[in-house]
Amino acid sequence: MIKHTTPFPSLPPALEPVRIPRFWQGLAQRLFRALGWRVEGTLPNEPKLVIAAAPHTSNWDGLVLLLAATSLGVRLNWIGKHTLFRPPLGWLMRRLGGIPVDRRKRQNLVDQVAHAFTKRSHMLLVVAPESTRKHTDYWRSGFYYIALKAGVPILLAGPDYATRRIVLGDLIWPSGDIEADMQKIAAWHENVQMKGYKGQPVSPVRLRPRDQS
Repeated sequence: MIKHTTPFPSLPPALEPVRIPRFWQGLAQRLFRALGWRVEGTLPNEPKLVIAAAPHTSNWDGLVLLLAATSLGVRLNWIGKHTLFRPPLGWLMRRLGGIPVDRRKRQNLVDQVAHAFTKRSHMLLVVAPESTRKHTDYWRSGFYYIALKAGVPILLAGPDYATRRIVLGDLIWPSGDIEADMQKIAAWHENVQMKGYKGQPVSPVRLRPRDQS
């Protein structure tokens, strides 16, 4: 694992295949610094990850996270409705890391995304567990079950607008005991205390009772 300080270091070996062109990386680094942001934490040497990004309070979150990833030289993946991937712009959505899912299929979203992991040697999937920019009393459990079914770890991360940091935190390997694992995730967020776009805290790190079974 490599500590990210300025200047941005080289990638861990496992992530070299998802490197983006150095021109775009350099451009993103300059813009990232000019906006006053920095990356704090470590990028795991894992070829496949589910990145649980919170807090999610603004449309800016995705842009800042994408800019941070580009600054580090890595390409992220994200989930999108299958209709976004139709011609003429479908190729661009895939080029930008999109993973199409079709909610009309009998196969549910978790199964579709877990299957996408099996077809790729490298995949860094960003998911917003809060699933909304508004305050919510519960997280969605999809990010956890995707990681569990795909057999990949969860990287805790998110933007802290109060200090203009993208924080890369703990790596959680899902054990199947979702209640115990959610307690670890909640403890990390309680310790880090990241703030959203207008100073909002992370929504309560807990699941609806039905989502824990």
